[in-house]
Amino acid sequence: MSDTPVAAAPRAAPQHAPMPQFAVSDGQLVIGGERLALLAERVGQTPFYAYDRSLLRQRVAGLRAVLPASIKLHYAMKANPMPAVVGLMAGLVDGIDVASAGELKVALDAGADPAEISFAGPGKREIELRQAVASRVLVNVESLREATLLAGISQQLGLPARVAVRVNPDFELKGSGMKMGGGPKQFGIDVELVPEMMARIQSGGLAFEGFHLFAGSQNLKAESICEAQQKSYALALRLAEACPQPVRFLNLGGGFGIPYFPGEQRLDLAPIADNLAGLAERARAELPEASLVIELGRYFVGEAGVYVTRIVDRKRSRGQVYLVTDGGLNHHLSASGNFGQVVRKNYPVTIGNKADASEREVVSVVGPLCTPLDLLADRMSLPVADVGDLVVVYQSGAYGASASPQAFLGHPPCVEVLV
Repeated sequence: MSDTPVAAAPRAAPQHAPMPQFAVSDGQLVIGGERLALLAERVGQTPFYAYDRSLLRQRVAGLRAVLPASIKLHYAMKANPMPAVVGLMAGLVDGIDVASAGELKVALDAGADPAEISFAGPGKREIELRQAVASRVLVNVESLREATLLAGISQQLGLPARVAVRVNPDFELKGSGMKMGGGPKQFGIDVELVPEMMARIQSGGLAFEGFHLFAGSQNLKAESICEAQQKSYALALRLAEACPQPVRFLNLGGGFGIPYFPGEQRLDLAPIADNLAGLAERARAELPEASLVIELGRYFVGEAGVYVTRIVDRKRSRGQVYLVTDGGLNHHLSASGNFGQVVRKNYPVTIGNKADASEREVVSVVGPLCTPLDLLADRMSLPVADVGDLVVVYQSGAYGASASPQAFLGHPPCVEVLV
């Protein structure tokens, strides 16, 4: 027997999770019932974002089917504030969460019930607080300054401001892409300052309704989300003991993630649904007047959208093929890796008009900007493509157009359509 060591077989590189939400017909992705090439003609230009309304409806219905009926679903419209999307979502969910007076206007214009709109954000201007009070929406108070301003505004307008205290908890959401609570944060009131805040609310004559706790976002680990919900509920229960009025509103945050990068898998909802069922049962006895709220943005809209950009040049540099497109990080900062990624990873990408082609090659997809950061796909195996073909970036329904520097370098803005 030979003593020569046997080399281990190379490990396969992790792959993107399958993207089955869009059908393929005659080699083309089908978005909102329309083949991609014809949809591009209908839109009249590239680049563009397209959001599939049937997928948005399915996502909300699917979540309602597994969660307890008493759990309210709120759409965090910062994920996608396109007015047509907000209008659709307003009719599907129980409430809308906004993060500016501009978003508040969109939500009200879309017909959202002011009683079910909440307004969060660490830097609310006085004029925004006045608009919120006048609109009779719930303000998630995030500082003692805000409480003081709201007291004066309430007196001037003759309307007691509806408020919930956004609490910065003393724990973090493990495994989340962005941590919104725990440790020093610009969001909310540190839990140890809540008694002072409650005194300020009471002395200011504000209408206290409850608490908002948001530990983190973009989490694919059900056990971490369940743990954060359990801790958030326990914290709210403890804080409720010192409240001058019963808790009527308890926002347990969201954090539900979607798979973007190689090796990531879709979130398992079953344990989360079981956990929320237990909390809802406890709340019926311990917080009998409270509505439990889950606030989701990305999870509702992220997988229902695509970004479409056309190849305008194909070039080779020292053996590497580059597909140059008419849009890039100026329209889709997230896909370029410059919106929170520490180590850049590829979003799932395909050639949308050749989606089932068997002939493939390793290429990089770059946008038209004069910066090496303008990269949509880095050395990725894609169907062989040429000038005129359509590059599609999946998982683009959230934090796309509105989260990107569209004025950068003076290129034309992209279009958004709901189909």
